Amino acid sequence: MITGKTKLLGVIGAPIAHSLSPIMHNAAIAHLGLDYAYFPFLVQPAALQQAIDGFAAIGLQGFNVTIPHKQAIVPLLTEVTPIAQAIGAVNTVRRTESGWSGTNTDVAGFLQPLKDQQRDWSQTVAVILGNGGAARAVVAGCAELGCAAIYVVGRDAGKLEAFLHRWAGSSLISNLQVHTWAHLRDLLPQAGLIVNTTPIGMSPDTGSPLSSEDADSIVPNAIAYDLIYTPNPTVFLQQAKERGAIAIDGLEMLVQQGAAALEIWLQQPVPIEVMRRSLQQHLGLSEAERH
Repeated sequence: MITGKTKLLGVIGAPIAHSLSPIMHNAAIAHLGLDYAYFPFLVQPAALQQAIDGFAAIGLQGFNVTIPHKQAIVPLLTEVTPIAQAIGAVNTVRRTESGWSGTNTDVAGFLQPLKDQQRDWSQTVAVILGNGGAARAVVAGCAELGCAAIYVVGRDAGKLEAFLHRWAGSSLISNLQVHTWAHLRDLLPQAGLIVNTTPIGMSPDTGSPLSSEDADSIVPNAIAYDLIYTPNPTVFLQQAKERGAIAIDGLEMLVQQGAAALEIWLQQPVPIEVMRRSLQQHLGLSEAERH
């Protein structure tokens, strides 16, 4: 029951109607018996500063950040953790006595589903589709895995150069290259890991970042990882599976990064299995699809 004493949490983005974060966070909060509630907030880019000021005014305890605000929010915060500074993107914000503090739990969330894969990551080339805030976290994750090479592919050469410059001098990354989409078919045959960080294919969109011809360049047993979690599976993952790739959807990353954020806000362990099960049930996944 929500009362005047209930503490508020949330997630901002545009679009936001598709977000499953309220389902898993409120399931965990209910399981823990805490007087919190988590809400989705549609915030357009032009209203970002206004939204943050409003959250402070109403006493919001913290919020997640999704497309398209992960980078834009960084200069608007009072403090940013070293990991978020290195990535240049924030996905989790908490209220402190001095203002808003931002961090990034996407790296840990991204890596969790890959830890069970039997791979020699030092021999694995990663191809990352997109060069936004989520791509930054994926680059950091691939570097942590020790990938042999990391190729980021985008459509705007200027934005790609800015993306590469962002990592210049970083001790985290030594093998990062950027390429325009025209080179994608040359890169995919090398890829042991392909990650879609773009919003293309997110419900209600039924598209894919890859054309059918692009997808034909995917090699069997490559890992195709889509950060999108609805629909399940995406067209991109269907294309990959049809060509013998191993598909990973964004659901587990969503759960793991969300659990890390909730622990930051609540300052206590959270029931990850409850969060995972709430999403699986909401999506109507069968037992076979859950494992």
